[in-house]
Amino acid sequence: MSPKPLDGHIRARMERQARSGTAPELAIRRELHRRGLRYRVDTRPPVPSQRSRPDLLFTRAKVAVFIDGCFWHGCADHFTVPKNNREWWLEKIEANRVRDSRNTALLESAGYTVIRVWEHEAPMDAADRVQQVVRERLSTKQRGEIGGHAA
Repeated sequence: MSPKPLDGHIRARMERQARSGTAPELAIRRELHRRGLRYRVDTRPPVPSQRSRPDLLFTRAKVAVFIDGCFWHGCADHFTVPKNNREWWLEKIEANRVRDSRNTALLESAGYTVIRVWEHEAPMDAADRVQQVVRERLSTKQRGEIGGHAA
């Protein structure tokens, strides 16, 4: 369970934070679309008890892509703890990491491959990784090695 914000200012800032359609997400989406890959955006996968929505979902290939912000998901290279309310922020970011791990495990147990991309990654590099996995999964599926349904 995530900690509660200490005051209305923090709550308002968190509510303004873009949940979908961030600049890194849009850049990766444009590149994948340019390459001919089609996906669903901000769609809940058909997994019982899965509340979190991947940023991109390749339903036929069963690939879920999350584009994680360096601050909100605690990037080892770029995350810095705010000086104000330090303990609260540490607890908040740790709760996000725990949630991310739980969602990854849940999706993987349902047969999905989960790809996590940091916002600082080059869109072309991220698109290369996603494209490779999606193509491999579709190729494997055509050989009948992946169960599930097409969408």
